[in-house]
Amino acid sequence: MTPALSSVLAPVRCRPRRAAAAAALSIAACLPWLGAHAATCIDEDRLDAAAPQAAASAAPSAAPDPRGTLQSMVREALTRSHQVGAARLLADAAEDDIRETRAAKAVQASIGGGVGPGGSQSLAGTETSALQLRGSVNVGQLLYDGGRIDRLVDWRTQMAESARHGQLNVQEQLALTTVALALERSRYRQHALVYGQYVRKMGCLVQALETIVRADRGRASELVQAKKSLQQAEISLAGAQSQLRGTEVRLRRLVGDTLPGAEGLASLLLEVQPLPQLVADVERSSEVAALTAQTAAAQHYVDAVAAATSPQVAWNVSGSQAIGRGGSRGSVKNGSYAIGLSVNIPLMSPGVGPATDAARKRARAAEMQRAEVIEARRFRVAEVHEQAQASFDRLRRTAAVLRDSEQVRTATLQQWQQLGRRSLFDVMAAEADHFNLRVSYVNALTDGQQMNANLLSLGKGVGEWLR
Repeated sequence: MTPALSSVLAPVRCRPRRAAAAAALSIAACLPWLGAHAATCIDEDRLDAAAPQAAASAAPSAAPDPRGTLQSMVREALTRSHQVGAARLLADAAEDDIRETRAAKAVQASIGGGVGPGGSQSLAGTETSALQLRGSVNVGQLLYDGGRIDRLVDWRTQMAESARHGQLNVQEQLALTTVALALERSRYRQHALVYGQYVRKMGCLVQALETIVRADRGRASELVQAKKSLQQAEISLAGAQSQLRGTEVRLRRLVGDTLPGAEGLASLLLEVQPLPQLVADVERSSEVAALTAQTAAAQHYVDAVAAATSPQVAWNVSGSQAIGRGGSRGSVKNGSYAIGLSVNIPLMSPGVGPATDAARKRARAAEMQRAEVIEARRFRVAEVHEQAQASFDRLRRTAAVLRDSEQVRTATLQQWQQLGRRSLFDVMAAEADHFNLRVSYVNALTDGQQMNANLLSLGKGVGEWLR
């Protein structure tokens, strides 16, 4: 007798006190069903687990590269992101600010002109013109200002460095979001796979019981219970599919409508680095580097404000020309020019002291903010590290329980089918427990991977890990 035949007929045989004729009728009622459905009453999870192995053995050259898949998704997300584009423009603007500040020490030239009544006064008397055309040219260059321009250039340079790290931080956060959503998508794909197997298993059991109930109406309550379990499994499957679609919608917003496959992602991010190394990597993060640059910029700005009281020396060449008509002397034409050094010495600047104190306090505040962020990230690393280890520990424990659960469900099904020592409720409870454990295994795996990605993001970054 085939296993499928014994699996259907055994529950009928397990009632030895029934009359032989009733048993014969029951067997006869089961036979038409067996021809059409015996092939479907199989271990669905083993079938689905064997399919990828068969595909891999048939086409070994087409094995997926999960790291390459994540790399392509992150690249696409970075290319499409408006936020990354805005951060890049801000970094470019900060570079332009450096060139603007540095240009203050370059040669400056200006030209001016005017028209209207004019006049001049000297020891010889006063001269007026009814209409005067005036023009002037001025060329000069700053030679010394106590280092103020240099300190402003340093300030702008550090602010540009902060903007660059800010761009890297935006890219890192987008990479982390993309990787987390890819792992979440893999989670719900596995959920849908497990619940799909559960639905097929319960459906097979319902079909078997429908055949049995046609021969033995006393088993109708078991059929109702099996249908209830089937409906619950279908609800779980629909929920997993809905969550999968929602995750894919969010992922498409980042990487576009064409989503790559999710095969092989379960093999990534399984190794948690030692906590001391992760803590040491905190200061390598883009966010901390941006704060470090801001702190250095604040110090340079203090020096720039303090240098406002320094003397300023510049060379200057200027000239002017005026042509007049009418007035006291009729037509006149005069001009002047000057070449030399100019010196400007501030004698009283009451606002420089408070401005310097304010800049110094802001620099100190930037230092404290940086220290606060570093301390918070270190404690966050310790917290997430514990959560990641707990997730992978739960994964190992769940795997051990899952192996025992497989044995329990197999033994329970055999005892119900062949020996009649277990009820249908025991069978369904064993099946439900087994598939719930498989879902817990997937959750523990994905949680651990996402925690590991968060740990990398708190340090050197997911983007560097992908590279």
